Amino acid sequence: MKDINSISEKGFTILIIDDSPTLRGEVIGILKSTRLFSEFLEAENPTAGLKHLVNNKIDIVLCDLVMPGMDGFKFLAMKLSSPEFTEIPVIMLTSKGELRDKIKGLEDGASDYLTKPFNPGELIARVKAHLRIKVLQDALKKTNEKLIQLSITDVLTGLFNRRHFMELLDKEFERVQRYGAKLSFLMIDVDLFKRINDTYGHLAGDSVLKEIGGLLSLGLRKHIDVLGRYGGEEFAMLLPETNMDGAKTLAERYRIMVEKASFRIPGGTTKMTISIGCSSAPDPSIQTVEQFIQFADEALYRAKKSGRNKAEAMMPTQPPPEKKLPRGLKK
Repeated sequence: MKDINSISEKGFTILIIDDSPTLRGEVIGILKSTRLFSEFLEAENPTAGLKHLVNNKIDIVLCDLVMPGMDGFKFLAMKLSSPEFTEIPVIMLTSKGELRDKIKGLEDGASDYLTKPFNPGELIARVKAHLRIKVLQDALKKTNEKLIQLSITDVLTGLFNRRHFMELLDKEFERVQRYGAKLSFLMIDVDLFKRINDTYGHLAGDSVLKEIGGLLSLGLRKHIDVLGRYGGEEFAMLLPETNMDGAKTLAERYRIMVEKASFRIPGGTTKMTISIGCSSAPDPSIQTVEQFIQFADEALYRAKKSGRNKAEAMMPTQPPPEKKLPRGLKK
């Protein structure tokens, strides 16, 4: 995070928009003395200024109010139309002393204003004040983003936690019901995982789960497929726009990948396997998210019962028992 009280070679970037090269040079000369800025960008009109906003990471803008062709109010309107620029402070420079112009500028999104000719000390003070606010806003934004990430992440594996995974599942299943979109679901269980914890301890078990989670992350379509830790030694995967054939192919690929891998344990390595249950929608037998999960759960049960290290698909010809719920679901 940038700190305006500790000057470094990498400082802030300021954009100065004014049709007068003389005034731009004057502003740059004044602000160079502060040693706050590593880059000074200039634009002679709002259109050129907006291009700088698009192409550069700008911390603060000084913009003249009255310019030929397009005034400062137009610049504020263009800036506010792009959400990524809304938090960049803008100080308006104007030779007009009319109160209505100042009020309009502030209402249109300006952070502050200076009336020309301005006092150098006042210019520096106002720029510093708005940089301080921006530094605090940027820090708060990063903290909030981190808190959001922590709230949706499984601490051990770094994958989505169950709560967030279920939220995404609800949204994707709604697409199935509304638009008939294809969706497949994989329920993945680590075979005989308890023996790792019992033999080598829970730290070794945690290490194995992290490694398996990493393997399952390989090959996922970015921003499309969803992988989460379902609970304990179970993982779950959402595959949008994927039918049952595609789901079975991917499940078998992951099964083989885990089977061939070696996992670190105290004193060496060990082999592990996974069992996978697959379900796909839309399907006449699937009307709810609970049924969608249950079909995958039933398929996983068959994979376990038939010897483990297998991938099984749902059998929608036989509806799942009405009273039985998948492991972990509550009525």
